[in-house]
Amino acid sequence: MNICDRITSGWRTIQIFTRLHFHRFLLCYLKLGVDTAIMSATAAILGKVGLPAPLKEIAARRWDVIVIGAGHNGLACATYLARAGQQVLVLESRERVGGACTIEEPFPGVRMSPCAYLAGLLHPLVIKELGLPSRGFDWTPAVNGLFVPFLDGSSIQLWDDDTRCEEEVRRFSSRDVEGWRAMNDVIRRLRDTLRPASVFFADDPHADSKDLWIGDAPTQERLEDLLAGDTEASSLLFNWSMAEFVERYLIDERLQSAYLGQGVIGTNASPFDAGTASIRFHHSSGRLGGMPGMWGYVKGGMGMVSFYFCDAAREAGAVVAAGVNVTRILPEEGVLLESGEHITAPVIVSNADPIRTLSMLDAFADSAWAERVRSVPIEGCTVKLNVLLRELPNFTSRPGILEPHHYGQINAPLTKTEWKASYAAARAGHLPEQLWCELYFQSAHDASVAPAGLHTMSVFAQYVPYTFTSGSWDGHRGEAKTLALGSIGRFCSNLQEAVVDAQVLGPPDIEQKVGLTGGHIFQGECLPAYMWSNRLTARTPMKGVYLCGACTYPGGSVIGINGRNAAMAVLRDLDGAR
Repeated sequence: MNICDRITSGWRTIQIFTRLHFHRFLLCYLKLGVDTAIMSATAAILGKVGLPAPLKEIAARRWDVIVIGAGHNGLACATYLARAGQQVLVLESRERVGGACTIEEPFPGVRMSPCAYLAGLLHPLVIKELGLPSRGFDWTPAVNGLFVPFLDGSSIQLWDDDTRCEEEVRRFSSRDVEGWRAMNDVIRRLRDTLRPASVFFADDPHADSKDLWIGDAPTQERLEDLLAGDTEASSLLFNWSMAEFVERYLIDERLQSAYLGQGVIGTNASPFDAGTASIRFHHSSGRLGGMPGMWGYVKGGMGMVSFYFCDAAREAGAVVAAGVNVTRILPEEGVLLESGEHITAPVIVSNADPIRTLSMLDAFADSAWAERVRSVPIEGCTVKLNVLLRELPNFTSRPGILEPHHYGQINAPLTKTEWKASYAAARAGHLPEQLWCELYFQSAHDASVAPAGLHTMSVFAQYVPYTFTSGSWDGHRGEAKTLALGSIGRFCSNLQEAVVDAQVLGPPDIEQKVGLTGGHIFQGECLPAYMWSNRLTARTPMKGVYLCGACTYPGGSVIGINGRNAAMAVLRDLDGAR
C-alpha cells in the first residue's frame, strides 16, 4: 500500500469511528480488549454497520459489483474485488453483518456467536491476504481435543497431540492402539495429497494447482488419479459411512461411538449412511496455524472473523450497507430492493443460499440450473443452544468444574442403537429420546465474553426435525431445550443447577435468524454426492450472476476461500470480456 492509499484508508477509518456512539465503543473497548477495540471498527458496534448513506444516494451511484449478503464469504469476496479496483456494494438484509458467523448478546453482558463456534477450516491464504493478524486476529488452539464421557463411568480424552492421545487410547483400550494409528494415518494421507502443507507456509507460485480448495473444483477423475493405489483414502473420501470407518480400525464399541458424531456434523444423515466418513475428513482437512486438522477458539468469539473481513472490505473501498433487503436480481442490470429502489450493476454476487438466490432470480433463472439447485438437500437437522452457566458442567467420570477437558470440545455421545433411533425419530417428525451433543466453552479461553463468575456453553446437537408431525417449533422449543440439557446432564452432576438461561435455535429459527433456507448451516449437504466437482460453482448460467457462499466449492464451514474463489472468477471473466 503506497502512502496515498494509507492516508485514504486512515481517513476512512477515522470517519467510521466518528460515527460510532461513544458508549457502544467504550463497551466494546472494555469487553473485547484494547487491541481488538482499536483495530476493528466493525467489532466496536458488534457488526451493526447500518447505512453509510441514504438509500437514494446509494442507488444513484453506478456500481461495478453488488454482493448480496454480508456473511464472511460475501465480505471476503467484496474485499478482493474492491482491491482489484471494482466499485463494490455489499447489501445485508439483517441489521448485523456476519451471517451465521457473527457476535450477538443473547443475555445481558454476554457475547456469543449464534451458530459458528470454532475456527478450523479458515484458509491460511485468506488470513494472510486480508491481514487478519495485523487486525487483531488471535486464537487458542483446542489442543485438548475431544473429551467423551460414557454412562458406565469411563471416559476418554482424545488429545490433538498424537503422543498424548495414543497414551490415552492405550489406557482406555490397549488393543485399539494400532487401529487408532491406522485410522489417523489414512486421514493424514488424504489431507497431504489434496491439501499439501507446503502450499500454506511458503510463497509457492504454484499454490493454486496444489491446494485443491483454491480455484475450480477438481473432477472425480483427477481425484481418483491423485489417490491411485490408496483404496483406503479413496473409500474415506467417496464411499464409507462413519460407522464403517470406525469399525474398520477400532474394536472397543465405546471408542467407536466416541467418533461417530464427527461424521454427521450439520449433516442430515445417519453415521450408518454411505459417505458420512467424508464429513469427518472435511472437518479434519484444515491447517490453521500450520497445525493439521486443528480447531480453535477465536479471541472475542467466532464473529470476530467476519468483523475483521468487514473492516478489510471497507478499507479496500467497498461500501457495506445493513438492513437492506434485496427482493429481485436482474442479471446484468442490478437488483431491486424491498423498499422500491433499483440499484444498477452489471455483476451480482450472491452470498445467500442457492434457494434464496433462485427465488430472487425468479423467471431469469436458467431452468437446468434451477433444477440442480433444487436437487441439493437443504433441510437442517441441528438444534443449537446458547447457554449461560453459573459454573461449568461437572462430568461424573472426571469430576471438576474447570478441568483440561473444558478447554477442548466435549461430546455427549450416543450408543449405536441410540444413533439409529434418534435419526429415525427426527426423520419421522418427532424429537428423539436422546440427542448427540457437542459442547464448546468460549469463556474458559476468553473471560471477556461473559460477566465475572459466569460461563458460556455453546451446544450443537442432532437430530431434530425441521417440521413436526404435530405442532410447530414454537410449541416444541421448550421440550427441545429440556431434551438437549438432559442428554448432556446424564453425564453430569450439576448441570440443572448450573444453567442460568438458554437460547434454543431449531432449524426454522436458524432459517429466520440467519437467513439459511431449511436452517442448514452449510447451505446444503456436504456429502460426496454434493462435493468437489458436484458442488455448485461460483459461475452461474445467468450472465453476470455468481455465487460465493457455502453452497459453492469447497463446501461449508467458516473458510473464506469460497469468497476468494468467486472474486477470482469474476475478475477472470471481466478480463476476458475486455
